[in-house]
Amino acid sequence: MVYQEYPPIPALRPWLDCVWTCRVQTGATPLTHQVLPDNCIDILCQDQHDASFAVGMMTAPIAVVSQGLVQTVAARFKPGAAARFFRLPLCELNDGRAGLQQLWGRDLAARLDDALWSDPLSNMQRIAILQDYLLLRLRAGPPLAPAGVAIHAIAAIEGAQGLVRVEGLARQLGVSRQHLAQQFRQQVGISPKLFARICRFRAASLGVKGLAAQPDWAQVALKYGYFDQSHLIHDFQDFAHSSPEAWLAGRRA
Repeated sequence: MVYQEYPPIPALRPWLDCVWTCRVQTGATPLTHQVLPDNCIDILCQDQHDASFAVGMMTAPIAVVSQGLVQTVAARFKPGAAARFFRLPLCELNDGRAGLQQLWGRDLAARLDDALWSDPLSNMQRIAILQDYLLLRLRAGPPLAPAGVAIHAIAAIEGAQGLVRVEGLARQLGVSRQHLAQQFRQQVGISPKLFARICRFRAASLGVKGLAAQPDWAQVALKYGYFDQSHLIHDFQDFAHSSPEAWLAGRRA
């Protein structure tokens, strides 16, 4: 599997975390790899019939199975940004996928697929095409509104690596906890509490993956703000379906 990320064009940087490509080629045996929740929504366009779709917010890991040759060109939205491009409550996409024909209409989705795959193109050419269509979608929308409470909450949660109390955050933003949760579900997809848990889990999992030595898990829990090691284990079970030790061993294998 060859996976590569690229920075988005300047006009899309407020909306996209990155654009990326992936090429998988297997023999008779399928390739399976695990994808963990990352608080992002992606658009994927693959070189197969009607294989352009959005993947919603994930609250659990998924196993992606590939067989034969599969080429993917994709865009990863920043948290809270995808609502501008899909115009539906993002909670409707949670732990699932929706075809671009459903989200953008049959004509636009078909034109994108044809532009991407009807001719042999380089990765950079296909990335440029996908971003052109995202710009079309962005500019066809209503005038931009000032950032709402959900966007401000995202920045606060990410800045603290998930170590925030939602009630205190809502008070800081001048809204009720219920209003913040409602706005978050519509514009992000999940609750602010779950978003914060995934932020903290990602910080911990990325941190230990970069260690050369076997980590002291009690110290890891302390460093990333867990009440104790059992709470760290609980998050690994929820978001990686594995113990921390087994997950790290699998990444190092």
